[in-house]
Amino acid sequence: MKAETNNERKEMSQGMLAVLFSAPAVLIIAATILVPFGLAVFLSLHKWNLKRPGRERFIGLENYVDWLTDSDFWEPLQTTFTFAIGAVLLIVAVSLLVALLLNENFPGRGLVRALLLVPWAIPSVVNALLWKWLLNPQYGLINALWFELGIITEYQNMLGSMPSVMIWLVIAYSWIHIPLATLLLLSGLQTIPGDIYESAIVDGAGLWQRFRFITLPMLRPMLSIVIIFEMIFALKVFDIIFVLTAGGPANATNVLGWQIYTETFRKLDFGAGSSIAMLLGAITLGLAILFYVFLDKGTEPQ
Repeated sequence: MKAETNNERKEMSQGMLAVLFSAPAVLIIAATILVPFGLAVFLSLHKWNLKRPGRERFIGLENYVDWLTDSDFWEPLQTTFTFAIGAVLLIVAVSLLVALLLNENFPGRGLVRALLLVPWAIPSVVNALLWKWLLNPQYGLINALWFELGIITEYQNMLGSMPSVMIWLVIAYSWIHIPLATLLLLSGLQTIPGDIYESAIVDGAGLWQRFRFITLPMLRPMLSIVIIFEMIFALKVFDIIFVLTAGGPANATNVLGWQIYTETFRKLDFGAGSSIAMLLGAITLGLAILFYVFLDKGTEPQ
């Protein structure tokens, strides 16, 4: 009986110690995530415009209803999905190809893997400024290269019209996200046992058959993670829009992230901006759940 009491005390002391050590992390999470989130929810339920001080009032779901019946929400939402789908498709396709290449043995493979981290290490705003210089209509390197190759006869404003601006935004955004996705897919490829491929080769399976019936099914869990995370990142894109296009030309790249910025920090309507942010968060969460349910099915090769 005494031994049991001592064990219970020991377990309680260990539990208290665990709570004590985890308390700083919990406080940091609360301060950096929960408090701002709660404030955003609070503002979204109020009429709160800094241009009209003293007129703040609770309006419930009115902000949400106004946005859901306004084209200023649905048009940016469509643009956001257009950008996100294009970016995710490009990132996944290129990352999968590069991961398959890096999974093979060749001289200098370690160096190539190390160099792959360079774009990922560049801050997002710096990446956007780099592409702004590359795409400059007067002295941009891409214009110069295409002109020398005879692809164009005069320098073009590649960010001045659709669909060119959306294509280049997707490319500029994807360039910095491909390395992380590649490393995640490469880690998934390295967990696939090599003897499965050897048995498939003995049975006469070709390269495409091995990829379709072994690599792709066994890579599906990691592929699902990459798609989910990249979709989340792409839906909340802002920095590259801010630097390259500012929502233009003619609102052609006005994504929800830019709309939130415009409402909150240009019009100073914190209630409207917070309600769009909450809607975007709900959409992102819903898509993440759908992707998790429908993509993460089956991990064994057929």
